Amino acid sequence: MNPPLHIALDYRDWIDLFSHYLLLSLMSIGGAISTTSEMHRYLVEQHHWLTPSQFNASIAIAQAAPGPNVLFVALMGWNVGINAGSIPAALTGVLVTMVGIMLPSTTITYLTAQWGHRNRELLAVRAFKQGMAPIVIALLISTGWILASANHNAPTDWPLWLLSVFSGLIIWRTRVHLLWLLALGAVLGWFQLL
Repeated sequence: MNPPLHIALDYRDWIDLFSHYLLLSLMSIGGAISTTSEMHRYLVEQHHWLTPSQFNASIAIAQAAPGPNVLFVALMGWNVGINAGSIPAALTGVLVTMVGIMLPSTTITYLTAQWGHRNRELLAVRAFKQGMAPIVIALLISTGWILASANHNAPTDWPLWLLSVFSGLIIWRTRVHLLWLLALGAVLGWFQLL
């Protein structure tokens, strides 16, 4: 595991992080998890505010924990703040990322759900719902792609790819609960089989 980073953030960086998460919220069709590839690009590759290990751990911990899966956004904000060197910065990171990701999508979802319910018999509303399904699936596949490429090394990443495909098939073809798959991934990771 990589050691934590030591970064310096000023108010412009926090505003930039907040505005980026506002935009991600507008792109989060299918939930915040569908934008993880862009989060990875922004936090890990562009700004170097998180290590790849911190990024992947944020997602894994939040997915394993009870509650909404959007908690990975809070963990990413927390890790950015911790890398900036303090608990108050970590709390600021949680606040900035969570409000940023939740505010636009929640407001739009609330307003459009009311409108869609009132107009549910319209052909355009039914067509929109059916047309969004492939987009959500494609965004989730891109998330799997990022998580399965954790080490950026094809010879060592093949078990992650295999686990991703295996998990996807199990989810698609069976009624096995996701927590069992997460537990299997945790056990494999614990024994360093991934």
